[in-house]
Amino acid sequence: MKHIRKRVPARTGFHASRKINAVIFLLPWLTGFFLFFAAPVYDSFVYSFSKVEVGAEGGMKLTFTGLDNYTGLFKTEVSSDNRQFMRVFIEENIRIFVNTPIILIFSLFSAILINAKFRGRGLARVIFFLPIVIGLDIARNLVTVTSGSDIVDSSVGAFFSDGFIMGLLMENTFLPREVARFIAGAAEGIFNLASSCGVQTLIFLAGLQSIGGAIYESADIEGANAYEKFWKITFPMLGNNVIVFVVIYSFVDLFLTSNIADEIYIFAFRRNAIGTGAALSVVYMLNVIIDLLLLLFIFTRHGISGIKRRH
Repeated sequence: MKHIRKRVPARTGFHASRKINAVIFLLPWLTGFFLFFAAPVYDSFVYSFSKVEVGAEGGMKLTFTGLDNYTGLFKTEVSSDNRQFMRVFIEENIRIFVNTPIILIFSLFSAILINAKFRGRGLARVIFFLPIVIGLDIARNLVTVTSGSDIVDSSVGAFFSDGFIMGLLMENTFLPREVARFIAGAAEGIFNLASSCGVQTLIFLAGLQSIGGAIYESADIEGANAYEKFWKITFPMLGNNVIVFVVIYSFVDLFLTSNIADEIYIFAFRRNAIGTGAALSVVYMLNVIIDLLLLLFIFTRHGISGIKRRH
């Protein structure tokens, strides 16, 4: 009797090697997480269900209180600027979901501008990325010291003020008032927006430079204009994976700079309410996880490559 050998698909080894490579790349992060973050995360969960006090012989004394820290957080406690925490979470989530697409568009526009061929392109790249290299706070302090903070604030406020941009849009465009107010608010925070787009611009710039010039030469021969080249070549060639990475990075970065992180520190170390601060940190972490899952659901629903489920 002849032995029947089962044929193994040739791609099985390829997929297995990719999974092994993924685990190898994740090992540094997993090692750091279990060494430095797993214990604090566990302690935060324990503290959030307890009243934390100093013991008679030193150390911490934990008294189990159930969900009192969570209920008190949204019923009786207020933030440092006297706002209810339900309102704080709603406003922060709105701010992050609104600013993420703005950062995406601005960083893509900046990358295309820097990638264009013009005289002094190298100098423009150095000026744009220098604050990222030396640190944004250092660059801002240098501008403040050399120019004077009052002069900088007054000049910026005069040109990029909400009322000035709003009046300009209402007089010269046919945009609805709500749309004009949204654009004016984004223009008013243009410098904070630019400071949040450095890494994203660098990622988009790397993606743009990976597109071959021969494709654009072929498009020029066919008579394509700049608008058609952007939507038919540049945007598709960037790849959905780059866009997904930029969106998730911007999303998490906005959460890290949120005012809620400051409120956690105030509760734990200034108000001496470690249990309430731990409860706030747990709710904040769950909020981030839920929002990220919502983003992944949106990407999956629209069939974004790299996120789309394999059947």
